[in-house]
Amino acid sequence: MKVLILGSGVIGTTAAYYLARAGFEVEVIDRQPAPAMETSYANAGEVSPGYSAPWAGPGVPLKAIKWLLMRHRPLVIRPALDPALLRWCAAMLRNCTHARYRINKARMVRLAEYSRDCLRELREDTGIAYDARQQGTLQLFRTQRQLDDTGKDIEILRESGVAFELLDRHGYLRYEPALELVKDKFVGALRLPGDETGDCFKFTQNLAAMAQSLGAKFRFGVDIQRLESEGGELRGVHTDAGPCRADAYVLALGSYSPLLLAPVGIRIPVYPVKGYSLTLPISEERYAPQSTIMDETHKVAVTRLGDRIRVGGTAELAGYDRRLHQSRRRTLNHVVGDLFPRGGDAAQAEFWTGLRPMTPDGTPVIGATPLRRLFLATGHGTLGWTMAAGTGRVIADLIAGRAPDISLDGLGVERYRD
Repeated sequence: MKVLILGSGVIGTTAAYYLARAGFEVEVIDRQPAPAMETSYANAGEVSPGYSAPWAGPGVPLKAIKWLLMRHRPLVIRPALDPALLRWCAAMLRNCTHARYRINKARMVRLAEYSRDCLRELREDTGIAYDARQQGTLQLFRTQRQLDDTGKDIEILRESGVAFELLDRHGYLRYEPALELVKDKFVGALRLPGDETGDCFKFTQNLAAMAQSLGAKFRFGVDIQRLESEGGELRGVHTDAGPCRADAYVLALGSYSPLLLAPVGIRIPVYPVKGYSLTLPISEERYAPQSTIMDETHKVAVTRLGDRIRVGGTAELAGYDRRLHQSRRRTLNHVVGDLFPRGGDAAQAEFWTGLRPMTPDGTPVIGATPLRRLFLATGHGTLGWTMAAGTGRVIADLIAGRAPDISLDGLGVERYRD
């Protein structure tokens, strides 16, 4: 049985690995010259099931107004007459309730915890190297209000069995001693010890090589043009290199997935939310982060990746615009300099942007579609590659006709039919 995977980012590549390991004939096609060259290239580096939370939540509309007015703002909206954006924003607002937040966060935590366990198993089985660390995530709070607002998240963490620690200044310095230089800026922290870090690009590149050793074929520089359907079934994929046919198809094109799906009658509210990152070399080891730090005020993550620091953040609503804006670089520079003023060399930083495939409720879209033989794996933008290993394994199970080890309730395309 042949499976054709559209997209060689971390989601598509992970699915390719699991399918090839299960004995399927696998072909992956992508317009880029190598795996993980777009959104998977330089994300924040977090594998953070404990931090899984939808962006849509109680109080977010008012917070969004505040964020838009900040000098180093975490949210940017570039006005455009985009009906897809208006529909996505309206759907997001409908999810900004206590009831919807609890449901969506519980779904995200369920998948993220499962995916983290799959990643650990994969790492043990293969020895894959990707600058991995298993030292948790530290969410830093600059105000007492931020610290007090963690109550609703902690309740869901308890219900989901996710380990956590609430820490004062002395407590978080045990895990991130370099923060000693700036400790007076923070009132406390939430530590999630089960979280991990790692370079998504290195992981994807190395896993693609492992999939190839199992027989998977990767074809790069192939532009995917449209899907061909007939009688409620996907019959093929048209590319600039000619038609491609298989027995099953996996669409893992991130933010570009809806553009291919709409002409065949499938509509999912995945929208590109642009993020930025800096990657800078460590200048003084003892003043650098040990794992991942989340600055709750600026919504920016600072992550240790080997001998580098990755700084990722900003939610920019600008459609498919991938231009680099220097104002966003200044924000990332400000945060890393504010947290680790002697940790890295910002003058040598690589500045990057990517399009997160976001759903209004934060949960990804995984599984079968109304179009027979077509499976979806997209909408992972809220937490990026935290959910990659679990998604790849679920897709392989579904195509093999096995029931996945995790409930997919609320994670498929069917939840959008209303």
